[in-house]
Amino acid sequence: MRLNKFLSGAGIASRRKCDEIIADGQVYVNGKVVTELGTVINEKKDKVVYQGVEVKLPTSFVYIKLNKPKGYACTASDEKGRKTIYDLIKCEERLFSVGRLDYDTEGLIILTNDGDFANKVMHPKYDIEKEYQVTVEGEILESELAVMRKGVVVDGEKMPPARVKFLEKTNGGTKLSVVIHEGQNRQVRRMFEAIGRSIKLLKRVRIGGVKLGGLSRGEYRDLTEAELNLLVRG
Repeated sequence: MRLNKFLSGAGIASRRKCDEIIADGQVYVNGKVVTELGTVINEKKDKVVYQGVEVKLPTSFVYIKLNKPKGYACTASDEKGRKTIYDLIKCEERLFSVGRLDYDTEGLIILTNDGDFANKVMHPKYDIEKEYQVTVEGEILESELAVMRKGVVVDGEKMPPARVKFLEKTNGGTKLSVVIHEGQNRQVRRMFEAIGRSIKLLKRVRIGGVKLGGLSRGEYRDLTEAELNLLVRG
């Protein structure tokens, strides 16, 4: 088995991120640092160590959906000492988040120790939608929505188009639904920054067919079999 697949399958990170971890010299195989991408190991015999802990493939998989509050980082340990989403969850398995949300963004996060599942949900080629509810200051213009629907230009780069729909007027603002596919870093925030709009609240409410549902902020539960099928089978 390729080393990056082994690490991803053990819940360390996505395969792409695992490649970075390997290249940085953070992984030991049988006591020796391995930095070559594409390294193949015997997953039944070789001893793999990352961050001083032996890595093993899980014997069972965990799939959790969490309503992330604002003020939590999507990382196992935050260099700034901030609270993380793992402070909210009690689970013995080593989990990682399927995609991330900014520190100041709230809403649906999926956590798992199943690397293959995570790769499918995150990879652009599987075209899984992510829906956000965005509340911006003031009354937004239809012309501004049209720009985002075509794809705004940020630092000379055209971002992917988004489906943007008016939901309702709020106290001094406007609530919108924004649906994207690729999920580039801070994509939704960058879209609104590009048209000069300030976001008051940003919340992810759906990934594929899985909705945030009735979870209160900070609450989580296991994904149902039906929800898993919505993600895996589209």
